[in-house]
Amino acid sequence: MTTFALRNLPVATALSAALFLGACQQGSEKQTVGTLAGAALGGWAGSQIGGGTGQLAATAAGVLLGGLLGGEIGRSMDELDRLKAQQATQASLERGKVGETTTWTNPDSGHSGTVTPTRTYQATDGRYCREFQQTVQIGGKTEQAYGTACRQPDGTWQIVDS
Repeated sequence: MTTFALRNLPVATALSAALFLGACQQGSEKQTVGTLAGAALGGWAGSQIGGGTGQLAATAAGVLLGGLLGGEIGRSMDELDRLKAQQATQASLERGKVGETTTWTNPDSGHSGTVTPTRTYQATDGRYCREFQQTVQIGGKTEQAYGTACRQPDGTWQIVDS
């Protein structure tokens, strides 16, 4: 199992961004969108680590790792996978208790995943936010990430950076 802890950047942000941005794409376009989204988010996450030349190396590693992960997820997940993952994430953030896992499965592809809220708090701007852990299982491989989402005025949960 691969684990990604990207500070306050979600499961999730890398996973969710790849999932949600790739939702409208077809074929190799899904992989391209996933790669670009993952690289951008990985680069941002890497830039939050260390300082000086260490920060530059962490940024470069983040771009590479994020691009690889995002491309794989974008290539591997179909529209129904992304829809089920998105619905499970929204349901878990809305109704799930801290530590309670919500699962999703696509019987057609065999892909599955989980979403587990790990902390709930009110941000300084008054928004309610939740940290969460998310997993995606594709082809026998499990990817795991962590994220933060905050409630929007329309009631939906939006993945946020720190």
